[in-house]
Amino acid sequence: MPYGPHAAGDRARMLEVVGVDSVDRLFDDIPEALRSGPLRLDPPEPELELSARLQALAGRNLTDLAGFLGAGAYRHWTPAAVDQMLLRSEWYTAYTPYQPEVSQGTLQSIYEYQSLLAELTAMDVVSASHYDGGAATAEAALMTSRATGRKRVLVSRGVHPHYRGTLATYAAGAGLTVEDIPLVAQGPSAGTTDFAALERLLADGIPVAGVVAANPNVLGLLEDMPRVGELAHGAGALFVHVIEPVSLAVLATPGETGADIACGEGQPLGIPLQYGGPYLGIVACRNALVRQIPGRLVGLTRDLDGKRAFVMTMRAREQDIRREKAASNICTNQALLALAAGIYLTAIGPHGLRDVAALGAARASELEAALAAAGAPRIHDGPYLNEFVVRVPDAPRVHARLLELGVLAGIPTADLLPGEPALDDGLLVCATEVTTPAEISRFASALAAELTMAAGLTGGAA
Repeated sequence: MPYGPHAAGDRARMLEVVGVDSVDRLFDDIPEALRSGPLRLDPPEPELELSARLQALAGRNLTDLAGFLGAGAYRHWTPAAVDQMLLRSEWYTAYTPYQPEVSQGTLQSIYEYQSLLAELTAMDVVSASHYDGGAATAEAALMTSRATGRKRVLVSRGVHPHYRGTLATYAAGAGLTVEDIPLVAQGPSAGTTDFAALERLLADGIPVAGVVAANPNVLGLLEDMPRVGELAHGAGALFVHVIEPVSLAVLATPGETGADIACGEGQPLGIPLQYGGPYLGIVACRNALVRQIPGRLVGLTRDLDGKRAFVMTMRAREQDIRREKAASNICTNQALLALAAGIYLTAIGPHGLRDVAALGAARASELEAALAAAGAPRIHDGPYLNEFVVRVPDAPRVHARLLELGVLAGIPTADLLPGEPALDDGLLVCATEVTTPAEISRFASALAAELTMAAGLTGGAA
């Protein structure tokens, strides 16, 4: 029976007060095409037959690909301690820690996560419980508006398109104007933020709340982040640095680039690729903006007996009903994923994280050489870390063909960044510490064969 405290008579009396004759009438304002239909379940079947059918469905998943897909979600090795700790029942059942006297374990796990991320980003304050990198980037942009009182945000097209799409949705509800900063089309800086265009946008007389840029950007290229910050601050705007957290072991941190706010996706920190989520949004800022940061902040204090105690701070529970006036309306607790990131960083340590980033870069260099020899050189000249774009004629078709051969050849850039003609024949490929030389050889050989066959069919060089 359905869960609910109301009997038929209760429902009839409520409908009478409302002035309708059925529950269905309450949904008349929703177009019929948008209403959910009845739940149609298959008839029951024996467990043995059901198990076989589900196994057959699961067998359709491709699990043995040589994978070179990055574009915001990355394969990394995760120490066994991460999953083992997450299996403990007290973490699975922990909800929002509103009552500190019974939530010390959960509060401490969030506090440790915030402390580790503050060290990683070199920022003063880190909050928790953001859904993913897109939501974190949108929240960061809203912070710039609240802090400056301005309603215009500039975002580089080098920021992941999913993040920019989420930002556009948030901005529409908050009354913000969001404008793209184009990428340089040609020359040694091609694929990175166009600073001349940024200067024009900042100088057009309309005040800007924040400038958002990513490093590495969505094409894997390294951006001149201090220059972004210098231009933003010169116009009285705040600088938002979108991060990839593993890269911070070898690249300049947001604190070092002059960022006011840092944000990004925490999935690379011990969180596996799992059909798109759940993931972990990261938001950090300088002390001056602590009153504007969304999410949860956990502080360390002492109780009446002088013992260490953890509490949520700088945030009232009741702010969740303040709607657009609230610094945050986040109610879901993402502490399990923050815990995974904390355990991962603790397990591998700063030197281990540096090794992860450096080995990924080394594997990417090997991949670049192998693909160039196969006939797919890089499109851009600028420096990268572990992700880059190669030129492949008819890239979407080649990508589909290689998938049939067991190689996930990154993502066609025409799909990732439509409207960029220079990227119509590109594949964005990625290597990490788990990429093997055998996988690189398999990719390069399959690509070379495909390009050779295409050249033969067209009667010329691919």
